[in-house]
Amino acid sequence: MSEQQGQIEDSEADAAGDMAALAPRGHAQSKRVLTIDGGGIRGTFPAAFLANLEQDLEHPIGRYFDLIAGTSTGGIIAIGLALGMRAADILKLYEEQGPAIFAQTRGGLVGWLGRQMRKGKWFVWGPKYDAKPLEGALTAVFGKRLLGEAQTRLMIPAWHPKTQGVYIFKTAHHERLKTDYRERAVDAAMATAAAPTFFRQHITANDVGLVDGGLWANNPTGIAVVEAVATLGWPADRLKVLSVGCLEDIKVVREAYGAARLAPQLSSLFMAGQSHGSLGIAHILTGDPHERRAIYRISQPVPDGFYTLDNTSRIRDLKDRAFAEARIQKPILQPAFFDDPAAQFQPEYRCSHDQT
Repeated sequence: MSEQQGQIEDSEADAAGDMAALAPRGHAQSKRVLTIDGGGIRGTFPAAFLANLEQDLEHPIGRYFDLIAGTSTGGIIAIGLALGMRAADILKLYEEQGPAIFAQTRGGLVGWLGRQMRKGKWFVWGPKYDAKPLEGALTAVFGKRLLGEAQTRLMIPAWHPKTQGVYIFKTAHHERLKTDYRERAVDAAMATAAAPTFFRQHITANDVGLVDGGLWANNPTGIAVVEAVATLGWPADRLKVLSVGCLEDIKVVREAYGAARLAPQLSSLFMAGQSHGSLGIAHILTGDPHERRAIYRISQPVPDGFYTLDNTSRIRDLKDRAFAEARIQKPILQPAFFDDPAAQFQPEYRCSHDQT
């Protein structure tokens, strides 16, 4: 090799070194995904967990992810984070508005009678709760903001009863996604949280009737990884996924059931099966755990029935669990997800008032 060639190669190596020094630290080659399960008022757990992690971060925690997916109560959290809200402010929604949303602001005999009447209505002819307090609380938080104002790519699963089909609200993170970015954030949140028997079907501003995405994707980890690989074209071996659950009920499953005994447990058994299946898809696609660690699942086993979807008296207990869990997980999650913010999201289409 000539002296001149050696000098050229040395110059190229120096230039490459300079470029590497200027590149973002830690996660230049990885894509970070956050997913949040559904679970009613149990969403206090992921909100409090993320709020605790956020205390040590320079930016709102949503800025550290390239894609966020959430279902039902997790969808509400996901939308807030993607819009740039701090997790601590979303946690306040659960603490301050949870009792009103689930009609548990009254105590004593009057409160007890109200709860019994709602149970009767629930079992016989209609939704257990009026959706107006939830819509009012979400409007106070999100206002008139649109999904197109999200600072992070977003996926919010719902279900379309008329066609019996899946309906996923998405930001304009692909050229064919030309519709949902114009949708109101409140409509997406209300739709994904419209749990049958708890709330009525939500009718969007476009007169589309939708219900809870938890009917088919209560744990959205699997569909988020599929979106990352198939739609966004991200290499599966470069994905890191933080999947936060709303606790896991521990059930004793009998060897045989009659219809009367099985019926009350069908919903929770179905959700448990869907969650395991969703995580299984994510593990297979990302090569976790055989090739590397890619899926960081955060949840806790709890006694069956202790934390119901609408028992707001457990909010403080849920925060307790979340903060204790965050204390353990911080040293593990910090180097995997939080060394530096994600690259800025550039949508394919923008809301008219965002265009310059």
